[in-house]
Amino acid sequence: MDRPRCGWCTQDPLYQAYHDAEWGVPVHDDRTHFEFLMLEGAQAGLSWITILRKREAYRRAFAGFDPVAVAAFTDEDLARLLQDEGIVRNRLKVASARDNARAFLRVQAEFGSFDAYLWPFIGGAPRVNRPTSMAEVPAVTPEAEALSRDLKKRGFRFVGPTIMYAYMQATGMVDDHVATCWKRQKA
Repeated sequence: MDRPRCGWCTQDPLYQAYHDAEWGVPVHDDRTHFEFLMLEGAQAGLSWITILRKREAYRRAFAGFDPVAVAAFTDEDLARLLQDEGIVRNRLKVASARDNARAFLRVQAEFGSFDAYLWPFIGGAPRVNRPTSMAEVPAVTPEAEALSRDLKKRGFRFVGPTIMYAYMQATGMVDDHVATCWKRQKA
C-alpha cells in the first residue's frame, strides 16, 4: 500500500525516497548544508526532480560537496564542469559553486560552523507548520527573505528568497508536511 504524501511528491521512487527520508528532517552537518545550497541553486528555474536525478553526478563533479575542495577549483576546473553532461551546464550556476564555497568557508570561520550561522534565522529550532494542503505552503517567508539578504551580503549567489525557503524546507529548518501526509500523521 502506498503512503499518502505531500502533493508535490509524485510516484517517482526517487522523489518518494527524498520526501520520506530527507525533506523536513533537520540538518546540522555542514557538508550536507553545502550540498543543499549547491543543489537548490542549481535547481533555480528547473524542477527539483531534475536535480535529484543529477545528484550523484553533482556529488562526483563537486568533490563530494566538500566546500574546501570546491573553493579551490580553478577556472580550468569550471570550464571542465561546463562539459559535464551529468550536471546543469549553466555558466553562472557552475561559477557560483566556487564563489559560494568560498563564502561558505568565510561563514564557517566567523561562526564556527555554517550550521551555527543558519539556525538563528528561525530561532534555533525547526519551525513545524501545520498546512492542511499545499495551497497553504508559502513560497517565501520573512525568515527566508532575511536569510537571502544576509547570504547575498556575504557574497553568495543563487540564494534568492524562494530558493532559500526551499532550502529551509529541504534541511528541516521548516517542516511543511501537509496534514494528510504520513510524515505529519506520524509526528
